[in-house]
Amino acid sequence: MRVEPAVPAEALAAIRAPLEASGANQADAPLLQPLNLLLDLAGEAMRARLFVVQAEGGTESCLRPDFTVAIARQHIESGRAAGLYWYQGAAFRASSGSDRPEEFVQLGLEMFSPGGGAVEAADAEIAGLAWRAAAAGGREDLSLWLGDVALFGAFVESLDLPETLAARLRRVAGRPRLLWAELSRTEQATSDGGTLAGLLAGLSESQAAALLEEVWALAGVEPVGGRGPAEIAARLVRKAEAASAPALTEAQSDAIRAFMAIDDAPAYAFARMRELAGANDATLKAALVGWDARLLELTRVAPADRLRFAPALGHAFDYYDGITFEVRSEALGAERPVAVGGRYDSLLTRLGGAGDARAVGCMVRPWRAWTGGEA
Repeated sequence: MRVEPAVPAEALAAIRAPLEASGANQADAPLLQPLNLLLDLAGEAMRARLFVVQAEGGTESCLRPDFTVAIARQHIESGRAAGLYWYQGAAFRASSGSDRPEEFVQLGLEMFSPGGGAVEAADAEIAGLAWRAAAAGGREDLSLWLGDVALFGAFVESLDLPETLAARLRRVAGRPRLLWAELSRTEQATSDGGTLAGLLAGLSESQAAALLEEVWALAGVEPVGGRGPAEIAARLVRKAEAASAPALTEAQSDAIRAFMAIDDAPAYAFARMRELAGANDATLKAALVGWDARLLELTRVAPADRLRFAPALGHAFDYYDGITFEVRSEALGAERPVAVGGRYDSLLTRLGGAGDARAVGCMVRPWRAWTGGEA
């Protein structure tokens, strides 16, 4: 396993200082994390980037790829409505086909709060802390890239699409491969979703799983890995249902593509969104007003000319449902951000927390932030 070099203690302390000064409690997370939970959150494609561990006869686990999910689970188990935690420790992700480190240090901060009230101040606070921590490493070529998963939902709403189609687009907003596939599935070009998927569509979950097991038995196939027949059948059924669902018109697909291609200074980006929006744009306009409040706070921390907005900004894990952000170094490029983060309210519900709970956090890579580190 390729291990990231250590950052000098003095530089590491400077990068960590803004997070510690926030008043957060220090937290840690188990080294082993439940594999199936992380795959449910990030998609099966994430498996190739995880270090999977399995004792004989036991369930599959993986070395922790990050801290957010683990700390969110710990917060929920604590029973507290609010919490602020910072962490520092090793994370592990496989890096096939490159020489990047597979074990590396992360610093981060997670903020949890009860429902109610505006989120803009908390969003700006966490993004600002990520910027300050990244900048403390000494790099002078940093920029703060912003996005918002919720803006995509508001834009889709403006187009007055059938609800089933709009819901599907919102679900895949954080997964570029699935989103582009949906945008290509216009009224002029649809598919049946696959023969097996089509056969399973319309069956109950237990019936679909039983049929799939029968097919495996006839073919002499022995399934490998943690996915059972019920889960695989459910995914195939969703694939078939999606293929037969209403499709976008060419004009709608073009509008969404143009929206996702926006990459500009925030003011120009928001003006372009208003131009592209459909008639039902009240939710989008309200969301953009909220962004005015965030930008007012962020420009007190980061120079206005270092801010960029790109609706397509996303991360490896697709649990983000609001603001997303990255601190990038010009020398390192977009593929190696110095810091990332965003809002993930719905993750708490998926983990068993209160339905109205709020959460936003950030993660910083000290080796990338330090001027003597990654080049």
